[in-house]
Amino acid sequence: MPGDRSPGFNEACPDCGKDLHACLNCRFYKAGARYDCAETVEALVADKERRNFCDFFQTNPALHVAGAGRESARSASEKARGELDRLFGG
Repeated sequence: MPGDRSPGFNEACPDCGKDLHACLNCRFYKAGARYDCAETVEALVADKERRNFCDFFQTNPALHVAGAGRESARSASEKARGELDRLFGG
């Protein structure tokens, strides 16, 4: 995908078929932040790998290939949730 534009809502990676307009591909995705987002979103997007209609979405410039970094983002999110579970006895 060209780096000079954000993907459309229905665009998918031509290699793996995963949605491109998804939280894990967004520059504002921040595991552990409120709703895992650095922006002031009003609602939780439960599945961070699926497409969504977020108006804040901007392609993460650190991701050179669609889906790159998904594993590290998922790991960071799981770590944050695990720490919260331990803290609150979940």
